[in-house]
Amino acid sequence: MTHPFTQPRQSTSASLGKQLCRLALSVAVAATLASPLAMAQPDEYADVNRLVRAGQFNEALIKVDQYLVTKPRDPQMRFLKGVIQTEGGKPAEAIATFSKLTEEFPELPEPYNNLAVLYAGQSQFDKARAALEMAIRTNPSYATAHENLGDVYAKLASQAYSKALQLDAGNAAVAPKLSLIRNLFAADAKGARPAPTTVASAPTPAPVVTPAAKPAPVPAPAASGGAEDDVEAAVQAWAKAWSSKNMTSYLGAYAPSFTPPAGQPRSAWEADRKARIVPRSRIGVDISDLTVSVSGDRATARFRQAYSSDTLNVTSRKVLDMVKSGNRWLIVRESTGS
Repeated sequence: MTHPFTQPRQSTSASLGKQLCRLALSVAVAATLASPLAMAQPDEYADVNRLVRAGQFNEALIKVDQYLVTKPRDPQMRFLKGVIQTEGGKPAEAIATFSKLTEEFPELPEPYNNLAVLYAGQSQFDKARAALEMAIRTNPSYATAHENLGDVYAKLASQAYSKALQLDAGNAAVAPKLSLIRNLFAADAKGARPAPTTVASAPTPAPVVTPAAKPAPVPAPAASGGAEDDVEAAVQAWAKAWSSKNMTSYLGAYAPSFTPPAGQPRSAWEADRKARIVPRSRIGVDISDLTVSVSGDRATARFRQAYSSDTLNVTSRKVLDMVKSGNRWLIVRESTGS
């Protein structure tokens, strides 16, 4: 069960003419608190979750602060603290919390998205745009951030068109454009377009760019009874290679036609993954709720991924688009939060 937060509509200046569009605060509180994380015991998250659901934000914040005394770098509990501060009507404190998270964990997209929500609520649309662009840069498949960025661009356009009319009231081309954007916000206010909600249950790590060489491919896992079983075996082998830090097997699970995020060159992406994986003293990647659909030589695998390491513990939804190459199923596209 997700717990989307929608920024309350706030009236802006007369030049804007309309109220702030809805921006989702990207966190699934129930899913996050229920995750069996190494950095926080499930009952500690459950206690905070119970208080949040009851609207007891001060009590929830006390619980969080008590926990962070002993584990001050736990990113998920700190992330939850920012959520509580936002829902408790403390936007300045929430901005400080999420800003600190972006400084210490720049690979996590969710804090950037939440900063954008808070900035937009204060009509700081340029800051909101910059934060959302960072969220998308760290996770190009983050659908909520893309939609929120569209809303922010629309508000910026509304401001620009309004200013153009102030400077040149006789410009007949501007008024229809401004009217169109205002109608979009009016439809949103009437519930014609639902607010975007999160799809990830927790922040998910993204790679950091460093150069490296491309490893050689490795044999595929043995095929089983049907195509679906073969795809499932390939996904499990990929997770096992990741967990064991076997970079040859891990990178060999990706097809030559694999598209790295944000148009990154394949060699740079492979170097990123090495830089993220090899230094870890331990890694665990557990796959659950795996569903596979096959159409000819193409397949899609959807599952919940629980990632744990010496520095981070997160869960997320993952989608792997795969293609059959000989007797192997290889990854051609990978997305998180889908």
